[in-house]
Amino acid sequence: MRLYGKFFVMQLKSIMEYKTSFFLSCIGQFLVSFNVFLGMYFMFQRFHNVSGFTYNEVLLCFGITLMEFSLAESVARGFDNFDFIVRQGDFDRILVRPRSEILQVLGSRIEFSRIGRILQAVVMFSYGFAVSSINWTFGKVLTVLFMLIGGTIMFCGIFLLYASLCFFTIEGLEFVNIFTDGAREYGKYPVCIYGKRVLLFCTFVIPYALIQYYPLLYLLDRGKPYYCLLPAAACLFIFPCLFFWKLGVRHYTSCGS
Repeated sequence: MRLYGKFFVMQLKSIMEYKTSFFLSCIGQFLVSFNVFLGMYFMFQRFHNVSGFTYNEVLLCFGITLMEFSLAESVARGFDNFDFIVRQGDFDRILVRPRSEILQVLGSRIEFSRIGRILQAVVMFSYGFAVSSINWTFGKVLTVLFMLIGGTIMFCGIFLLYASLCFFTIEGLEFVNIFTDGAREYGKYPVCIYGKRVLLFCTFVIPYALIQYYPLLYLLDRGKPYYCLLPAAACLFIFPCLFFWKLGVRHYTSCGS
């Protein structure tokens, strides 16, 4: 963690050399997410609920999902850029260093501009928190914390899985964006509105529902008590991703010049 802290400080100093560019990037990230907020607002002016979920409840749901994704994207952006590292042969240099490959890739790129998107998520969640009819208890606040931790780890796992595929394909596979940026978009609404098959997929394959839909039901007093623990179960998704990464590292034969 000390090494990652050094990576963090180095990149922060680097980006602060261009303060205007950094702040404009943060504002841009904030406004992009704000457009989504406006789209939801105008839709609910016409349709007052979606599958029984009101605007305030959906806003709370999307705020949490956006925060999870933004946190993961901030720290795991190096994996999103991993195809370039493999093509350039830079992974050879990573392998000969006496430190974890994952830690080095994580430290290779930290997206500080995502602060704008995180701020938008905080605003949306805070508003949803204030206007929702949820009877907040310590257990429910703890559930929200579990959702943020579990969701961040799950999205980091997807970025890691994307990077692992690059060992075999060299080029990045764009379809993986369905599960990253796509999840940010369809995560605006509870997963159940997309049908039972999608809900099953998001429960047992890539566990979006464990960090979004089921805990939300618990917060709204519509689900079973153990739903509050499901975000912790979603953290287990990182282990098959780590296994696939190790498999990819063993398969790697270098492609640099």
